Amino acid sequence: MEIPQIPAKTIVTRTKKPGAWFGIDYNMNIYRGCCHGCIYCDSRSSCYGIENFDQVAVKERALEIIRDDLRRKTCTGVVGTGAMSDPYNPYEKTLQYTRHALELISAFDFGVAIATKSGLITRDVDVLREIQEHSPVLCKITITTCDDTLSRKVEPHVNPSSSRFKALAQLSQEGIFAGILLMPVLPFLEDSPENILGIIRGAKESGAKFIYPALGMTLRENQREWYYQKLEEIFPGEQLPERYRKKYGTYYECRATNWKKLWKIFTEECEKNGILYQMPHIIHGYQKQYEYTQLRLF
Repeated sequence: MEIPQIPAKTIVTRTKKPGAWFGIDYNMNIYRGCCHGCIYCDSRSSCYGIENFDQVAVKERALEIIRDDLRRKTCTGVVGTGAMSDPYNPYEKTLQYTRHALELISAFDFGVAIATKSGLITRDVDVLREIQEHSPVLCKITITTCDDTLSRKVEPHVNPSSSRFKALAQLSQEGIFAGILLMPVLPFLEDSPENILGIIRGAKESGAKFIYPALGMTLRENQREWYYQKLEEIFPGEQLPERYRKKYGTYYECRATNWKKLWKIFTEECEKNGILYQMPHIIHGYQKQYEYTQLRLF
């Protein structure tokens, strides 16, 4: 399986606000672009300037650059991956760049926070457990609907939601601090109490430690046009683009149509089931035994 390569000078970079987003101090994107085909993807927005977004490319000399980047850091911390491109795309199954990057992260005593939609993450449980012996490990699996039929429509080239719940259960059984990214929640499609309750039920059954929500979605230039086009193709006759235009116009932030009611349902059910949902609590939950707050201050 051939994959295009793109040049890179550095790959592991300091975040703008270290520790603020899931306790992440550094960002790492080995791949560029994504072939999951999710109709709502924010990374398709014009502001990111990614051409041929649906074609995955890998950065030249990625592992060598990552090794040198980690070696030069004066402070360890948590390396986040998966923000702009899923680290477990189909190419990763054979190329194993993400797996080898995790091995480097472990060798240099860094922690890791991974975001993915792919069950392939369970392949690397052995490396994640190795990292966890010395540093924090956080696994975030995106699940936006508990309905496999809908997930196959809005996320056509990735594991359906049921497979992701199974991956989450496997990570949890292995002692990995894992949970759900409930984002986005698509207005008119996923913003129902039944869907939210179904995801919480699946999280509980899978042993998830947390669910971090965004009850709505974002729409920017290029992303909006693509999303509306896909809505027309997938849900013909339902006039979903017209409903979006009428309710949100050109707003960037499109909250769920009944977000106050959903938030109340969501928070009460999470509290009842002992599932974390606030950022500070999630960060504390997976970092508490490593005292990363003190390390970051120095």
